[in-house]
Amino acid sequence: MTAARRAVQENHVTGATVWLTGLPSAGKTTIAYELAGRLRAEGRRVEVLDGDEIREFLSAGLGFSREDRHTNVQRIGFVAELLARNGVLALVPVIAPFADSREAVRKRHQANGTAYLEVHVATPVEVCSVRDVKGLYAKQAAGEISGLTGVDDPYEEPASPDLRIESQDQTVAESAAALRTLLTERGVL
Repeated sequence: MTAARRAVQENHVTGATVWLTGLPSAGKTTIAYELAGRLRAEGRRVEVLDGDEIREFLSAGLGFSREDRHTNVQRIGFVAELLARNGVLALVPVIAPFADSREAVRKRHQANGTAYLEVHVATPVEVCSVRDVKGLYAKQAAGEISGLTGVDDPYEEPASPDLRIESQDQTVAESAAALRTLLTERGVL
């Protein structure tokens, strides 16, 4: 056991990875940052591994083929697990459209005895396309881009997530509160 891992256990600091998956503009990142802010205010060690930022800095050069998406998800999963096993709560708002990629991340966590929770931000595509935070749905509709997850590229919904958030039916604060309740129930907080 590493010294860092032993220190985490001795101080009863529990790390975990919370993977928020869903369509583009579902609200994953907004919910993650809302919860992170609340937890940081309480002195909790928390990091948000934003999928867009990771693509820019850790996975630059990867495209959007199935193989590249899998590689991106595995890289993010590796970093998340590393943080989590060292006592950090890693909130990971990443589309991760394929179930097998998410399952590989879950197995990495299980192999290291690290807590992993999957949250499906299950906002319908019709709501996401109205929100259209990055203008992706408009570009796809105009024929400027293709391969938009959930529209003309597949998105495999989690079969049995630890939590399902329907962000169109509640405020960001309510979604963050539901996620916090899950973390408390599972002994992470």
